[in-house]
Amino acid sequence: MNNTILYFFSMILIPVFMIAILGCEEAETSDRSAEVTSDPMRVMSFNIRFDNPDDGPDAWPHRKDFVASMFRFHQNDLVGTQEGLINQLEELDEMLPEFEWIGVGRDAGDERGEFCAIYYKTDRFDLIEDGTFWLSEAPNEPGSQSWDAALPRIVTWARLMDKRNDRSFIVFNTHFDHRGQEARRQSSSLILEKVAEIAGDDPVIVMGDLNTVEEDEPYQILANPDQGPVEMELFDGFYHSEYGHHGPTSTWNAFERIFPDRRIDYIFADPNFRFIQHGILADIRNGHFPSDHLPVVTDIEFVD
Repeated sequence: MNNTILYFFSMILIPVFMIAILGCEEAETSDRSAEVTSDPMRVMSFNIRFDNPDDGPDAWPHRKDFVASMFRFHQNDLVGTQEGLINQLEELDEMLPEFEWIGVGRDAGDERGEFCAIYYKTDRFDLIEDGTFWLSEAPNEPGSQSWDAALPRIVTWARLMDKRNDRSFIVFNTHFDHRGQEARRQSSSLILEKVAEIAGDDPVIVMGDLNTVEEDEPYQILANPDQGPVEMELFDGFYHSEYGHHGPTSTWNAFERIFPDRRIDYIFADPNFRFIQHGILADIRNGHFPSDHLPVVTDIEFVD
C-alpha cells in the first residue's frame, strides 16, 4: 500500500474514530449527570449564647461579627440558632442581608426571651409557612412549661421551598431544658409527635441544642424509631454522613476549651435526605470561640 492510499484512509478513519470517542464521552457525561438528583444544601445548628454582659471578653459585642462570619464563611444555606435575644437577631440582620429569619421569643410568643430562630437564604428558599410550639403539656400555650423544666422551652419550625430543587421540606429547631431530665425525655417524645403531625409527606430536618449526650434517653428516643411514641426514622448526621465526621466530637467549650464527651448539639434528618458530610467547627479568633457551643454543620441532599 503506497503513501497516497495510506493518506486517503487516514483522512477518512481518523475523523470517524474521533466522532466515536466524543460520542462515548458525551454518553458517559450524560450518565453521570443523571446520577445527580439534587443540589446539596449546607445546614448549621448553632447555639450563639445569649447576650450576657457578665461574659466579659466573650460578651456579645466582642464576638457578634465572628458569629456572623461563621454563617457566611462556611457558606451556610440554612442555620438554626438557639439562645439568641431579639437585639442579637436584629444585629445579625444588619450583618447578614442575604438571610431572612423566623421565630418568636420563648417567654410569651413575642419578642421576649430567647429564640430558636431559623435563618434561610432568600435566593435559595421561599418560606411557605412557619410556627412555634412549647415543650410542655400545653404546646400551643405561649410561655408554658411542664414536668421538671426550669424554663419555658420551644420548637420553631419552617416549611421551605428549595428553589434549586423545586422541593419543599420542613425544619424543626429546638433547645431542650438544661436541668429537667424528665422535661428532656418528654420533649423528645413531643417533638416526634409534632413532626408527624406537621410535616406530612415533606422531608424533615430536626436540629438544636438538646442538652443531652447520646447515651441518654432523650437522644435514644429521637435516634431509635422503636423507642418513641410514634414510629419515625431520624438519622444523626454524625454517624450517617457519606464521608464521615470532621472535627471535634464534642460541642461544649464554655468559652474555655473543648470539653470531651459533651456532644449536645445535633442535626437529624429523615430518610428523604442523604448526609454527604458532617462536622463540628472549632474556629477560634485571637484565642476566643464565637460562642460557648461549637456549631454543627452538614451538607445534605434530597433522595428521590
